[in-house]
Parts: sequence; C-alpha cells; structure tokens
Amino acid sequence: MLLATFKLCAGSSYRHVRNMKGLRQQAVLAIGQELNRRALGGPTPGTWMNQVRRRSSLLGSRLEETLYSDQELAYLRQGEEAMQTALDILGNQEGWKKETQQANGDKVLSKVVPDVGKVFRLEVVVDQPVERLYEELAERMEAMGEWNPNVKEIKVLQKIGKDTVITHELAAEAAGNLVGPRDFVSVRYAKRRGSTCVLAGMATQFGKMPEQKGVIRAELGPTCMVLRPLAGSPSQTKLTWLLSIDLKGWLPKTIINQVLSQTQVDFANHLRKHLESSPASAARC
Repeated sequence: MLLATFKLCAGSSYRHVRNMKGLRQQAVLAIGQELNRRALGGPTPGTWMNQVRRRSSLLGSRLEETLYSDQELAYLRQGEEAMQTALDILGNQEGWKKETQQANGDKVLSKVVPDVGKVFRLEVVVDQPVERLYEELAERMEAMGEWNPNVKEIKVLQKIGKDTVITHELAAEAAGNLVGPRDFVSVRYAKRRGSTCVLAGMATQFGKMPEQKGVIRAELGPTCMVLRPLAGSPSQTKLTWLLSIDLKGWLPKTIINQVLSQTQVDFANHLRKHLESSPASAARC
C-alpha cells in the first residue's frame, strides 16, 4: 500500500506534483497517514518500526520542502539563522557596557561582536503578560506606526509558512533630522520555546521592493526580541531587545550610538503608553 501510494503521488504524477501545490500536499498527507498506520498498527518488529519513524521524518521533511520555492526556503533558513545568531550573542554575557539607564530600571547595554559590529541590548520589564506583547509586536506589527513615532510604516510583503514574513519598514528622521529617513527590507521569524517568545530578523533581498528615491536603504544585522514571563510574576514580561543596524550613509559613530540607544529607550516608553491605553484581545504566542 505504501509503495503504491508513493508511486501514485510522487512517481506517476511527478510532473504534475512538481507544479501543483495541492497535489504535493495530498502526497504528504497520504504518505504520512500510511506511515503512521504502519508504525502504530499490527505486531511489527521494533527495528522495522524505528526505521519507519526515521524514514517518515526524513521523507516528510523532504516532501514538506517541496511545498516552497527555492527562494522561500532561503528566507526560512535566513530567519532561523538570524534567530540563532542573535540568541548566541545574547547568551554571551561577557563584554557588555552600559550605555544608559533610566530611573524606572530600563537600561541599554552595548558591545562589539566580531563579524557583526556594535550591537545594543535593551532590558526592560513591562507590566503586561507575554501574550499581550506578542500580539502587538508580531501579530499587529503593521500597526506599529500608529503608536511608535520612530516608525512611519511597516508593511508585510510576503508571508511564508506560519512563522516567517518579509517586511518593509520606513523609519522616521532622527536626532533632529541629522539622520534622514531610512528604510529596511527584512526577514522576520517568530518562535516560541516554552513560555518564551523570540521575534528575530535580519536584512534580506526582495525583488519587488527596490530602493526608494530619497530614502537610504539601511540594513538590520541579526536582531531579536525575547519575551519571557518575569520570574515570580507571570503577569509581567521581561523584554530583551538585541539591536544590530547598519544605518549606511556618512554618520559619526557618536551620532549612531546616541540614535540607536535612544531609539530603544523611546520604544519602551511608547510601547508602555500604547499598552496602557489599548484593550487587550485574546492573542496567544
């Protein structure tokens, strides 16, 4: 039965499967059901069952990949890479220096990372649960320009799977117009690990969004926000934001450092005000 199913879905109709997404999904479903039936039913030797499980996982992953184009797969891998690199940077506690600290405890740290450059790390506590922040920062990211004056617009250009999107962001002028308007094209990847949500991203190329006249195309390095319940107080969230940006253009480092650290401080303040004035919905991370 399994062999016949595979020939029907993947062999005899190969040319059609390659070009028709619906048939490819049917192939994945049919083969997966047959493998599960084989693995769970009947007095089958343990060794054979283990082989089926391994082959099922491998075959399922290979067939799942056929649901995406090569470019989409590249975006998926880039998003995962951005998350892993950013988490590795945050996980290394050595070398961080304090840039600024506010009276409410918000603080910005920085350090220079080989092959990445200078990165900034915002650490704040927000009096809202993780699900509420996830709703605003991931599910409603296109509305960020309504409450964060440093952002003029965020637009989702393409959604890939359930965790990855390509976005275009237009940032406002900064530092008294010393830093002119910038825009960013990025791949963004969201993932939950237990009670922790990770929102990662980095610069990417998207043919349908070329550089805009009068706007400098800046680039995000490996960046992420980590949202986790505050220890002992699950109704509060510890938010850590790793920021890595190449603003491009001719800008003194002192101006860049000031702009990026202040951008993070401002973001925390704007986010709190927005959450306090807006009702929550039933979002889930």
